Amino acid sequence: MRKKPDGRSIEHEILRWYRTNRRDLPWRGTKDPYRIWVSEVMLQQTTVPAVLPYYKKWLRLFPDVGALANAPLDNVLKAWEGLGYYARARNLHQAAKVICREHGGRVPDAYETLIGLPGFGPYITAAVLSIAHGLPFPVIDANVRRVMMRLFGLRGRLGVRVDRQLLERLGSIIPARRPGDFNQALMDLGALVCRPRNPGCLSCPVQMRCLAFKRGEQEVIPAPAERDFKRIETVVGIINRGKRYLIQRRPDGGLLGGLWEFPGGKREKGETLRDALRREIREELGAEVINERRLLKVRHAYTSFRVTLHAFECELAGPPKLGRTRHRWTSLKDMKRYPFPSGSAKIVHFLEETERKREGRGGG
Repeated sequence: MRKKPDGRSIEHEILRWYRTNRRDLPWRGTKDPYRIWVSEVMLQQTTVPAVLPYYKKWLRLFPDVGALANAPLDNVLKAWEGLGYYARARNLHQAAKVICREHGGRVPDAYETLIGLPGFGPYITAAVLSIAHGLPFPVIDANVRRVMMRLFGLRGRLGVRVDRQLLERLGSIIPARRPGDFNQALMDLGALVCRPRNPGCLSCPVQMRCLAFKRGEQEVIPAPAERDFKRIETVVGIINRGKRYLIQRRPDGGLLGGLWEFPGGKREKGETLRDALRREIREELGAEVINERRLLKVRHAYTSFRVTLHAFECELAGPPKLGRTRHRWTSLKDMKRYPFPSGSAKIVHFLEETERKREGRGGG
């Protein structure tokens, strides 16, 4: 345990800073493992401001493990709509079912048991055990990683080797008392002071212990990640029958599994957008497209790729071949019941605005 000349340790300084600077968040101040679990899953790959309204709504809909386990998957995915990375919601749902079936509705407090549940990797497991049960398991998220790499002057690109070093360092300083507060203090320190750019070193409680600060390297630690985004173009058909639109459900496995979308798919190399639309609708619905008209283009970003979505209003030359559980004819009003990926949700919003303007003109 490293101490300052006056005898105070790194963890003591960080916890003292946390007492007066901690963020006021709705999952703080509870020891309920379910609520802590939900908050940590939502916070993965998502910012705190984006999570806050989802967290409050989620607890209204699913106040405990049993309520989540008994909810239909579509309801769970709909409550998650807009947060992205939908596998997180499916894992929450599946884990809740296992907890109710095998553990009497009580979130386990043993590491080996907890990490075996769907979606419980090392980070979520350590967060729940340390915050809810006061067990000294260190956590590593983006904020903690940045604080620790700067504090100990660890260079190199992010990866398994660096995280292994960080876990060893954290294991040597995490306190036996209040380990959950210590983990959250590191998260807050990274979010509020030890920021990715323009870190507030002058207000850092461990500034004089920070090797990156001493060396003037805080702006280059951690090294920026190298990112090469794949760019994808997709086409979808907006097919309506009166005021009802055709939507379809994606397969449960894979990206965006279980969500709803408009029929269509990826544009292949060398295809025009219209050729891609005709091929996709033919393959998916067994029908030929006629009278297609460009409607709008939307863009959406995912972790490793960028999607441009081209929507066409179109008609079919004959009746489509529909699956009983995969396809639905639904009104714009009823689409609110279905979970859509963010790109498709933008199309729904466009259709709602178009219908609203049309009705406004008709009423004038």
